[in-house]
Amino acid sequence: MGMNVAVIPARGGSKRIPLKNIKLFSGLPMIAWSIRAACETGLFERIIVSTDSEEIAKIAQEYGAQCPFIRPKELADDFTGTNAVVKHAIEWLMANDRRPPDYVCCIYATASLIQPHYIKKGYEMLMESHKSFAFSITSFPSRIQRALRLKPDMSVEMFYPEHAMTRSQDLEDAFYDAGQFYWGRADAFLKELPLFSAHSVGVRLPRYLVQDIDTMEDWDVAEYMFEAIKRKKEKEDAG
Repeated sequence: MGMNVAVIPARGGSKRIPLKNIKLFSGLPMIAWSIRAACETGLFERIIVSTDSEEIAKIAQEYGAQCPFIRPKELADDFTGTNAVVKHAIEWLMANDRRPPDYVCCIYATASLIQPHYIKKGYEMLMESHKSFAFSITSFPSRIQRALRLKPDMSVEMFYPEHAMTRSQDLEDAFYDAGQFYWGRADAFLKELPLFSAHSVGVRLPRYLVQDIDTMEDWDVAEYMFEAIKRKKEKEDAG
C-alpha cells in the first residue's frame, strides 16, 4: 500500500464566522473533529493542516495534526481553490519528504459531522474503481426537476415546466458535493484533473450527516445534528 496523507485546509480569514476553524463546536475546536476522524481511520501516515495562521497551526498540533509549513499568502485568499492548496501540500512533501504520498485525502476543517467509516469507504472505492478521485456526496431532499424559480415580483415559475405533471417517484435522484472529504491519487491532484467528472466516484452519505456551515444558523443546526448523532450512537452502544 502506498503512503496515505490527509490534508486539512484551514484558512484563518473566515469573514462570515470569524476563526470558524477553531471556534468551539460541541466542546472542541471545530478542526479537532476532522483531525480526530482522520486519526480514527488508521489510514494515514501523516495528517497535515495547511494554514496561514499560527494560531490555527498551534491548535491543530495539540489535537494530533502536523503543520510542517505555513501556507503562502497567495494561497490564502477568498479566491484560492481547494485543489491549489492540496497541490501545494503535495509539492511541499515531494520536495521535503523522503517518501512522498501516493494517495491524498483532503478533509475540510468544518466537516463536523464526518465519520471515519465513510472516509475508509472512500478509500476502498478509490482502490476498487481505479478512478482518480472518490469524494463525499449526498442526495437532494426533493426532486430538482420540480424546482421553482422566485422572480422579483415574488411570482414563481418552474425551472423544468415539462415536469409539472410528472410524479416525483418517476423522476431521477440528484446528488451534490457533501463537502467533507476528497480522496485522490497524488498525481491526479498535481495534474489538476476535474473532480466533477468521469474521473471520480461518489461516496454516498445519508443526508443527516451533511450540513454546510456558512452562517451562525448553519452552525446551530450542525450542533443539533451532532448531538442527535452522538445520542444515537450512545444508545446503540448501550445495546
